Amino acid sequence: MAGGRRKARSIALQALYEIDSVGHDPEETIKRYLEENALTEENTEFARSMVRGVVKWKTKLDAQIKRFAPAWPVEQLAVIDRNILRLAIFEVLIDNKVPVKVAINEAVELAKSFGSDNSPKFINGVLGAISTMNTNNNP
Repeated sequence: MAGGRRKARSIALQALYEIDSVGHDPEETIKRYLEENALTEENTEFARSMVRGVVKWKTKLDAQIKRFAPAWPVEQLAVIDRNILRLAIFEVLIDNKVPVKVAINEAVELAKSFGSDNSPKFINGVLGAISTMNTNNNP
């Protein structure tokens, strides 16, 4: 199951990257990625809901990135890092269906696979700060 979820996150990330970098339609983009990759029905819906959620909550997600990575303007972040953060922050602060540690670990793994050499550390740092804030605000 975990491997299927990781693949679904990877597909969602690739779709979000394309949507963010070239402005393609979110529904058409995720549909195409899902047609090209074999996932269970449950993981297909998971990937689709992740893309829809990130697109819907993009402004709020970007505000969290600005808050916890103030030295890095969101629009100047690498497109892949920005979308890994959006995806993970969506899972942590809005979706709330996986433990925070799982969302962070999955984001770091995506950063290792798709990002630069510095991406995993950067992603972990930002998400760690958000996690600490989230834990402190929810006793």
